[in-house]
Formats: sequence, C-alpha cells, structure tokens
Amino acid sequence: MDHIRKLTGTHIDILKEMGNIGAGNAATALSKLLNKKIEMAVPHVQIVAFDEMMELIGGAEQVVACVYLRIEGDAPGNMFFVLSLEQAERFIRQMTGDETFSFREHSTELGQSALQELGNILAGSYLSALADFTHLVLYPSVPMLTVDMIGAILQYGLLELSRAGDYAILIDTAVYDERSPEDSVNGHFFLLPDPDSFASIFRALGVELP
Repeated sequence: MDHIRKLTGTHIDILKEMGNIGAGNAATALSKLLNKKIEMAVPHVQIVAFDEMMELIGGAEQVVACVYLRIEGDAPGNMFFVLSLEQAERFIRQMTGDETFSFREHSTELGQSALQELGNILAGSYLSALADFTHLVLYPSVPMLTVDMIGAILQYGLLELSRAGDYAILIDTAVYDERSPEDSVNGHFFLLPDPDSFASIFRALGVELP
C-alpha cells in the first residue's frame, strides 16, 4: 500500500474538510452536553505509518488514555481517540468540576464516563462526516475506555491493518472552551481501516488507488 503515500494535497484536504465538519458537529454536541460554548479545531490531518503513530504519541511504552471503538458497515475498521494522561485529566476536571480527579490517585467512575462520552461524541461526529462524504454505510460499536501503554492499545487494530501496510488516517483534535482557549485539550484521533477499506473509502471520494 505504498501508493497511500502518494496521495496528493487535494486528497488530504478532503480528509481535513471531513475532519472539520466532524469537529463542528462534535463541538455542537459537547456544547449542549456541558451547557457552555465549546469549540473544536482540526489543525492537522495526515496519513501515518505504524512507527510514526507510536512516535507521535511518545513511543510504544507511553501510557495514555484511549477511547476505542470498532467500525462496521461498508468500510470496517477501528477508531482510537488518544490523549496523554495529563490532557485526559484536564478534560475530565473541566467536564465534571472534580479538580481532584487523577487516574493514578483519585479516579472515579463519573470521570471515566465523561472521557468515554467525549470519545463517543468525537467518533460519532467524525464517522457521520465520513459517511456523508462517502455515502458509505458506517456505524460504530459501543466505545471502550482503557488506560495503558499505547503500543498495547493499538496492537489489536494493527494486527488486521498490518496486511494493508500499517497506515492510518490521523486527525489531530483540539477541544476548548471559547472563554479560555489557552486551556485546550489536544488529542490524536486515528482511523485504522481494515485492509480493503482504504480503497473503499478513497474510491467513494473519487480517488482510485492502484
């Protein structure tokens, strides 16, 4: 699948526009949930390989918070929303008002549910945007939250993806309250299509992969 590397800036722009629409939908949903104005930005979209995914997050042994779900339908695959523990704790404190929340010392079921809901909203919004762009039928499984080394978390998705060349679509994501944009929560959103799904997605976008 080295031809994935040859996708042009136009193709990446399509993916970024999809991400921007998804982010807008997610911001609306989060604003209603939190009863305050939430903004989201997609500063960067790229196609990355397995080694790059690990390095972007700090290496395979970096412990992170991750919301994972499975995509079924016309283009099956896996989705991962990955946050550093610091960023995840910041969001949970903002969302729940619990300034003592900590994965290491004071983890609560409410806090973990809040982070899972963030991942659920983001995944649903991005998946809906992708479905609208491609006219593919796509639907998510129930999201799961885990805190572990990123290498262990991604292993499941990459076992299937490895046959396709270990590539994923990365959508950088920034979530922030418009009253304090300096306190943004920044995460990595990975879409890991199954071996045949990359071609299905880009074919639906009008891009024929060799």
